[in-house]
Amino acid sequence: MAQRKPSYTDHKGFLMPMGFPLEAFGSALQYIARPSDIFICAYPKCGTTWLQYIVYLILHGGKALPANGSMTKEIPHLEEVGKAAVEDLDSPRCIKSHLPLHMMPYHSEALYLYIARNPFDCAVSFYHHTRGFVKHYDFGNGRFDEFFECFLLGEVDFGDYFENLVPWYKSRSQDNILFLTYEQMKTQPLESIRSIGSFLGEEAAAVVRDQKTLKDVIRNSSYDSMSRDQQRWSSQRPDNVPAFVRKGQVGDWLNYFSPDQARRLVDKFDERTLGTDLKTLWPEVLRAARA
Repeated sequence: MAQRKPSYTDHKGFLMPMGFPLEAFGSALQYIARPSDIFICAYPKCGTTWLQYIVYLILHGGKALPANGSMTKEIPHLEEVGKAAVEDLDSPRCIKSHLPLHMMPYHSEALYLYIARNPFDCAVSFYHHTRGFVKHYDFGNGRFDEFFECFLLGEVDFGDYFENLVPWYKSRSQDNILFLTYEQMKTQPLESIRSIGSFLGEEAAAVVRDQKTLKDVIRNSSYDSMSRDQQRWSSQRPDNVPAFVRKGQVGDWLNYFSPDQARRLVDKFDERTLGTDLKTLWPEVLRAARA
């Protein structure tokens, strides 16, 4: 059987979903960051939506997104909407981006929150995302083993997982970068939300010091709460694929990876993270992959 691949738009060597206007992506790279900007950054399918909700809730005193609201309007995706749409936002602008660090609009006083997820669960979630958005990828009947080969080679939208992760990780000591992991946020939600609040400034820190508000943030950023915003995606996704916010589990990769696939990805992890201590972020996942 021939190997199928998702379809992408090639923007000067950088792969993008077919549904993203090329002019929007081009203008996104010209966006000039402001000191008050707040960027929510990640490689795709690493917890971006979850982090968007948490930041929104902290900045709005724990109050949930209105029933007629949309997180994609409150915190737009820079590469999808372009710089003009972002420039129209009120300050402080909250902006989502999957760009690697070297392409990111940067200002030394702007804030950058980056969330990382282990590459195994990321690959599975990215597969379901790619299969689900047929108009973006034309991969509705694609198999995981086919997508895995693309992921391993970095031939997916927004490029190679490690080219995104490693530079952000190496820059995590900068005062204006907060590096988080999906797994840490799952196991230590209170501590993670408090650290996000502190990073966003004194007013935000005060919000999450209030116990009632902190509980509101946790409740309104739960899986069930975030799923309210699924209605706008429904027309783009076939009935037989999971929702955009799918499971939110750690370890689901074990249901998809063959032993050979696990070995190959862990070998690439070792190669691409050499000289860093990134392996300390996911010791149990890497141990299982080596087994």
